Amino acid sequence: MSVAKARGSYVWLVPDCYYPSISSPGHYISHEAICVLNTGNQDASLTLTLYFEDREPVSSFKAVCKAERTNHIRLDQIRDENGAPIPQDVPYAIMVESDQPVVVQYSRLDTTQAEMSLMTTMAHPLV
Repeated sequence: MSVAKARGSYVWLVPDCYYPSISSPGHYISHEAICVLNTGNQDASLTLTLYFEDREPVSSFKAVCKAERTNHIRLDQIRDENGAPIPQDVPYAIMVESDQPVVVQYSRLDTTQAEMSLMTTMAHPLV
């Protein structure tokens, strides 16, 4: 068993999220992902809270990142506790809260046009 030291923060913010409903024909579909790194020796329980311009926040998306592992959480595949997906075609922000220190990165693959684009950024950690 390794002696892993937990690195990262407990709260991460991503202010610019958007999941389009349109994808160009082909192999890739438009989607977003929250990539989590857990360097510690305990599993990290995650809560994703979505914030919107015109509605109340939603805090019912849950995930786990195993100890000393990564978890690429596809936001087009995650469901909340009621089975509802991330809404499409509306801008929103995400707060990722963890019970263990983790590192969070956000990526978006936009295939709304044939000339698809991929963007990625580190989430903003709260100390």
